[in-house]
Amino acid sequence: ATTCRIIPAIATTTALVTGLICLELYKIVGSARRDLKLEDLKNGFCNLAIPFMTLSEPQPPATTKAILKGKEWNWSAWDSLDIMDKGDLTLQELLDFFESEYKLEISMLSYGVSILYSFFANKKKVAERKKMKMSELVQSISKNELPSDQLFLVLEVIATDMESDEDVELPYLKLRIR
Repeated sequence: ATTCRIIPAIATTTALVTGLICLELYKIVGSARRDLKLEDLKNGFCNLAIPFMTLSEPQPPATTKAILKGKEWNWSAWDSLDIMDKGDLTLQELLDFFESEYKLEISMLSYGVSILYSFFANKKKVAERKKMKMSELVQSISKNELPSDQLFLVLEVIATDMESDEDVELPYLKLRIR
């Protein structure tokens, strides 16, 4: 008897959730000429067992403060540091770019679970890696080929402010390689 009721319940719930998603999607797609504020969007909560449905304003994502180029920057999990116009840099060029552009010294750089660079690594290995293009370095360390249509590398960065010698929390780095 319970199995006879589960299919209509799943179909009803799926239709309700899909409808709510479409309402929010209309706001995003249909708002090309104006900027949407967070207050314009809604979170939905439904419990069909007690018929209850409510909509609420979503909370903004948690932010982390960083000082970049002498200015305070509050970033969230939705943000990234984007390097779009430099091409497939060598590791040394990337390290130099961070020092000149952001006044930050990279102490560790990783791609997924692969550590590409760290200040405590073997100096001979580090010297070899600094000469390699980032795409070559990722393929060499991770032992995986990058797809030919992959445009970006997403890297995790741990860096230190060169003036204060304090760690600076940063979002992930998105490096355009092609």
